[in-house]
Amino acid sequence: MTSLAGQLLVAMPQMQDERFARAVIYMCMHNEGGAMGLVVNRLIDSLTLSELLDQLGIEAGGLRDKMPVHFGGPVEAHHGFVLHSADYVEDCTLVVEGGMALTASMDILRAIGAGKGPRRSMLALGYAGWGPGQLDTELQANGWLHVAADEAIVFDGDLSGTWHRALKKLGISPAALSSDAGHA
Repeated sequence: MTSLAGQLLVAMPQMQDERFARAVIYMCMHNEGGAMGLVVNRLIDSLTLSELLDQLGIEAGGLRDKMPVHFGGPVEAHHGFVLHSADYVEDCTLVVEGGMALTASMDILRAIGAGKGPRRSMLALGYAGWGPGQLDTELQANGWLHVAADEAIVFDGDLSGTWHRALKKLGISPAALSSDAGHA
């Protein structure tokens, strides 16, 4: 088995699950026990990071701008995960191949609120998870493509173009993947 940790999963156009239609997922972990990743191109429109920090009683004076909160996936939807550049590491941080890391602690939220957190970050509520062999089965059924992740795709604020940019990195035109291609 080849691990997809540090890769982006790119949903194929025929993805039936609305939560993952045109989704781009950063893979944090993938091994015999299962897989875990964060959707990087979906927002929770009703919430910003500063509002969330306020709800948690965390000072947010160091925030640079109105950072959105992402829908990381349907599993543990009330649990927060910070995907970030690996220049910030705590004891509980999972450093992933390719220079990114995942931290799920209040300390990273305090650091971000104080302006002392990682160089680049995104907060996601929930995650996408797969049991043993489940993701591999979905890959074999052509549900997903995968490509090496990069910070520009993961952290760029233009979420509407994330899926297209991930496909372009693969050298694929979305029209070539359309499930309706060749029909008049």
